[in-house]
Amino acid sequence: MTDEEERTLRDQLARLQQEHRDLDAAIDALISSPGSDLIQVQRLKKRKLVLRDKIRRIEDQLTPDIIA
Repeated sequence: MTDEEERTLRDQLARLQQEHRDLDAAIDALISSPGSDLIQVQRLKKRKLVLRDKIRRIEDQLTPDIIA
């Protein structure tokens, strides 16, 4: 992997992690508000899971396989 590819992956990882944190805050705000839309909460939770999977894939690409 070239330095440029690694930098691109790290930038993408940072954006995804920030979006994941933002979704977490949005979910908490929706849940705590009276009359919250449960369908919207479920959609946000699904989106958060998708982001988590993308984050893990990128982290796996950035972490070298070390065979002991």
